[in-house]
Amino acid sequence: MELVEIQKGDVVIMEPRGRMDTAGAKPFGDRVAELIGAGSHHLLIDMTDIVYISSAGFRALLVAHKLIDDCRGKLVLCGVSPELRRLFKIGRFLNLFTVCATRDEGIAQAS
Repeated sequence: MELVEIQKGDVVIMEPRGRMDTAGAKPFGDRVAELIGAGSHHLLIDMTDIVYISSAGFRALLVAHKLIDDCRGKLVLCGVSPELRRLFKIGRFLNLFTVCATRDEGIAQAS
């Protein structure tokens, strides 16, 4: 999995690309923890280019959510495809995460 980061004001936009499976979830989770530890408490994760997510990917998102919650920051998701949204709904993750339709909406919610 490739991970691209963009800074927009006080929001770090993370663009994971590819498969958020066992191999991809660990580096993603490690990078989120690094960012939060360095003081980035406003994260937008753009899921547009995620083609697959496994339970390890969901776990990485849950850990990211807890880390952000602990520092009273904001974690927002955008670009969630209909298939990913279905999986989020089945796992009841839609209740935990703020999910926006567009990147601009996500930036506004994460700020």
